[in-house]
Amino acid sequence: MSARRFVTDEMVATYARDGFVLIPGLLADRVDELARDVEANIAAPSGVNRSYKPADGSAPFFQDYCNWQRFPAYRAAMLETDMAEAAAMLMRSATARIFHEHVLVKEPGNSMPTPWHQDQPYYLVEGRQSVSFWVPLDPISREIALEYVTGSHRWGKDFRPQRFDGTSLYQGDDSEAVPDVEAKREDWPVVGFAMQPGDAVAFDFRTLHGAPANFTANRRRAVSFRWVGDDARFAKRKGRTSPPFPDLVFEDGALFQGPDFPVGWPRQAANSG
Repeated sequence: MSARRFVTDEMVATYARDGFVLIPGLLADRVDELARDVEANIAAPSGVNRSYKPADGSAPFFQDYCNWQRFPAYRAAMLETDMAEAAAMLMRSATARIFHEHVLVKEPGNSMPTPWHQDQPYYLVEGRQSVSFWVPLDPISREIALEYVTGSHRWGKDFRPQRFDGTSLYQGDDSEAVPDVEAKREDWPVVGFAMQPGDAVAFDFRTLHGAPANFTANRRRAVSFRWVGDDARFAKRKGRTSPPFPDLVFEDGALFQGPDFPVGWPRQAANSG
């Protein structure tokens, strides 16, 4: 099989221009097994999970990450499907290396929006070749879909990272704040997609994105699978990153590699570290 079943040259060009692209059906045949492992993950979260319980008492927002080595469906989605090749194609990279996966479950009635942010400033990796595949496991209406600011990955800015509860990730960080997109949405080129289970939106780590609360009566389960390309390097930050990787030892600017981050594409390199 080949990722060219899903990713066309036009999609690659759209990704480079806009910072995101919709890929229908990329993991449609993996939805049931992913859903089973998401439930197992909720029942047994990792020690670094970032779940939120809104102060108003509404339904929780479960988040956890870096569990792909614990749950076989996460691992299989990254290493046994066309995703790794699709990542390399979109990044225009000879290789695609696993960074991590991130599970996000907004239960029905959850009142907490995902604030506008970029992913890149949260991470201990730097590089221009990056891609995150946001894959829903439930039908997603446009009203609760993840949204993107078109072309924001090309602004040349890394905005100040904040936790989803509004607190700063790095103490004393004086970098530029994220623009207030919600204040004047009509002034921004905001795009979102209604999606079916197993569809994917691929987006660059520097693309500005956010999502509404889940005010519907349906669950909104999703898994993001995150990849980096040839130019990835380790990056020291001003504090504990998200995900934290607390036991990882690395040099700032060193080549991004190691057993926690295996190569998924080319396929024959997947077990080489």
